[in-house]
Amino acid sequence: MSAPERIPPRSVTPPEPPAGSLAELLTEGELTVRGRIRDASNAALYCTVARDGREAACVYKPVAGERPLWDFPDGTLAQREVAAYEVSEATGWGLVPVTVLRDGPYGEGMVQQWIEAAPDAELLALVDAEEPEPGWKAIGLAEVGDGRTALLVHADDPRLRRLAVLDAVINNADRKGGHLLPAGDRLYGIDHGVTFHAEDKLRTLLWGWAGEPLTEEALAVLGGLREALADGGSLATRLGELITPAETAATRARVEALLATGTHPEPGGEWPAIPWPPV
Repeated sequence: MSAPERIPPRSVTPPEPPAGSLAELLTEGELTVRGRIRDASNAALYCTVARDGREAACVYKPVAGERPLWDFPDGTLAQREVAAYEVSEATGWGLVPVTVLRDGPYGEGMVQQWIEAAPDAELLALVDAEEPEPGWKAIGLAEVGDGRTALLVHADDPRLRRLAVLDAVINNADRKGGHLLPAGDRLYGIDHGVTFHAEDKLRTLLWGWAGEPLTEEALAVLGGLREALADGGSLATRLGELITPAETAATRARVEALLATGTHPEPGGEWPAIPWPPV
């Protein structure tokens, strides 16, 4: 079966960022490439951005450096990264670093606030046990070599639980451990290029709450998203500039489904539930 033809990216006009904000600095500042992030699957450049005496570190992912994906033929990774940030901001949880779309040294791309992750944070672990200890949630069994298996677990952390809800909304097909950046009291998720597909493609390490009731906080946030995603709503309008109408409609439907069931989603069985490699 031949791969579907890739639809060319659309021209997107970024919204006007608030004056003096980090978004303004990332959008309007002079972008200087300092080096390449070698372990990224697509072109990812470590940069600084400076304007009016302010400077910040950031990541720049030019559209020109994206590898075409046969199962994500519409739009660009950069647009979906910005769309994920917009949804995160609409939740009020601030789970995605500030992310903008702008021109850079290698053309249009995504520019995102650089986050220095805490090196000693424990969010994932492999344990030689059948059940997780208190404070941890089971993901599943993993092969560890010599025919042995261990239980893969993640922390029973409310920040991770919020991120699991966000991933269910944006249909994240690649939530790996390396995409979790704890920084002080905050937790950020990054690398949202394979999201928003109209078909169910949720792949994540955060299955520990699968089938459990959503928190009251999550239900309230989802209610706010439903309003923002209604026709003419602020979020629907912004997503309409970044993803396709079908993808926006599917996002709205996922929010409605979460509110209707009142539970965290469970693996569907038709798509690998856990990304590989998991970290």
